[in-house]
Amino acid sequence: MADHSLVLALALTVRHDGQGGVADDLSGPEGLTAWVREHAAALESDTGAGGFAADAFTADEEALAAVRALRAAVRALFARAVRPDPPSPADARRLLPVGMALEVLNSAAAAVPTVPHLEWPEGRDPYAVHRGTGAPDAVTALCAALARAAVGFLAGPDREKLRACHAPRCVRYFLKEHPRQEWCRPSCGNRARVARHQRRHQLHDGS
Repeated sequence: MADHSLVLALALTVRHDGQGGVADDLSGPEGLTAWVREHAAALESDTGAGGFAADAFTADEEALAAVRALRAAVRALFARAVRPDPPSPADARRLLPVGMALEVLNSAAAAVPTVPHLEWPEGRDPYAVHRGTGAPDAVTALCAALARAAVGFLAGPDREKLRACHAPRCVRYFLKEHPRQEWCRPSCGNRARVARHQRRHQLHDGS
């Protein structure tokens, strides 16, 4: 199975704040800096990123705006992917139009042109990687790597596993790994069961 942790991690920088609201891990340049460095290995494995040094990246307002715009596009396309189920409640009322989301994603992916490059290590089978043909700035390289991760996921078979968690207060997307999985994690399942139990008692008491 392909590793889609990078694009899922980007989407999940929008999360429940523990107090009934929504928190944004990319609320400022320092948040983006920390997030990029945390995911440096995944970002730098994108060989089309033009030698992007994620572990030394420091975000500014331009980088923050670019990555947040890309995240909005990803979450809009995630919302489309989970249809006919409802999207995450975090942005259900303010999703980008699908056409605009596709334009944002594809433009970012195309900003760093790549070419196939054959690798053939001694004692191993040959394989192809895609390497950048230029030397993009760090923000362009970062957005291109994130966009390519999103394209790979949305165009692949694992897209069918994508779900929005609808446990009380949760706003996460997740991959459904087995048929009976309903929630993104056990704590969400526990909250959902408690909420159902309370609703049944309220209905019973009101009858």
